Amino acid sequence: MTDTPPACTTLYNGSCPVCRMEIDHYRRIDGAAGLGLGWVDIGADPAEAQARGFDPIAVRKRLHVLDAEGRVHIGIDAFLLLWSHLPRYRWLGRIIGARGIKPMAVFLYDRALAPLLFAWDRRRHR
Repeated sequence: MTDTPPACTTLYNGSCPVCRMEIDHYRRIDGAAGLGLGWVDIGADPAEAQARGFDPIAVRKRLHVLDAEGRVHIGIDAFLLLWSHLPRYRWLGRIIGARGIKPMAVFLYDRALAPLLFAWDRRRHR
């Protein structure tokens, strides 16, 4: 066993069915490729987010991914980092990260997708 940190560690809201389904898909790819990426379900254990210095609500609102150096990537930047490690998603990361596309992707994720998923998740928990 090695003490090398994973290339990236994803903090996600496993209590959200959409988020869980997507992350489970990525985890299967990780497992099949033997990448050893890190996965932290803050929906199951909000204290884990706090122990890592994050507000659990903020992590529920936007995907958070830590790179191997511990830098935090949030939202589209988090997806881009995660996808850069997943064999079947590297191409998508290059497209979404392109100069003319990334600003639109950030806008859509930050202004529409993430808020809608978070609002839906909150309604489910009421």
